[in-house]
Amino acid sequence: MFIKEFKPFDGVHCETTATGCLTQQLGLDLSEPMLFGLGEGLGFIFWNMKIMDFPFIGGRTKPMSITTVLANNLGLELEVKETASRKKAWENVKTEIDLGHAVGLQLDCFHLEYFGDPIHFAGHFAAIHGYDDDTAYLVDTQPKHGATQTSLQSLADARAEKGPMAAKSLSYTLKQTGPAPDLATILPGAIARNARGFLNPPIKNFGYAGIAKTAVEIKKWFKNSSNADYEFTTTAMIMEKAGTGGGIFRYIYADFLNEAHDITGLAPLKEAGTAYASIAKDWTQVANLFETAGKSGDPEYIDEASEILKDLSKREQAAMNLLKVLDV
Repeated sequence: MFIKEFKPFDGVHCETTATGCLTQQLGLDLSEPMLFGLGEGLGFIFWNMKIMDFPFIGGRTKPMSITTVLANNLGLELEVKETASRKKAWENVKTEIDLGHAVGLQLDCFHLEYFGDPIHFAGHFAAIHGYDDDTAYLVDTQPKHGATQTSLQSLADARAEKGPMAAKSLSYTLKQTGPAPDLATILPGAIARNARGFLNPPIKNFGYAGIAKTAVEIKKWFKNSSNADYEFTTTAMIMEKAGTGGGIFRYIYADFLNEAHDITGLAPLKEAGTAYASIAKDWTQVANLFETAGKSGDPEYIDEASEILKDLSKREQAAMNLLKVLDV
């Protein structure tokens, strides 16, 4: 069973790609940066738990948050289903596809057969648009995957995996209940809310404060690591290449701010867009330093990355201060 006239969304980030397939099916022509920005997706987290192999550095809000906020901002009906039953989980998806609706999935990419060198990450997303007796037909991030496929068994394993950021075989659909809102009207509020959340984190692991904390914590992490090569090269890959669009989502956000400026004409968006384009380049440099430090074992590169992170915390705080009052 395949959805007729389905067109895969071409994206670099997993959740916006999966959700882009759904919005595109609704006839909403929105770029990936616009989906990310209207989903108020920019964030930062430094997270370290005993159950984790090593700390996690992320540059966006938590899984499903982008889609949830995006649906609210666009006036879309979001239906989310979770279940501990594998049978029920598949029925939830199959029913929607049979009705002609593409479905978003949250899963652990470790089990997906098209990942060549997988790691456990349960905050991954893909869209499903077809199936047969033993295969699921998915859309994942470009350019590596795009329209792809995996066995129904591997998909079930991926959806049921437990661990950090995992969900219970989560699936979701979007439906349009009224006319699309005017982007120029809703953009200032979405941007300002994202900025205020970034500037007022609930704990110091998040937002601009989390970046400053990371500048300190990476030195301890590197010194105490028993496998710095793997941990820091993997972290560099996640920051730069694992669906972030590079610069830990900052390139995507710079593109969003510039697109929003073109729509609204609001001057702070242009200034902040320029700032984030520069910020993104320095995040790429941090990732490069992590990789070099991991391969060489030399803490000098971590020290250099730490100084850049201290500066990035201040620059991101300044850029978000430009944006926090757009809806006032």
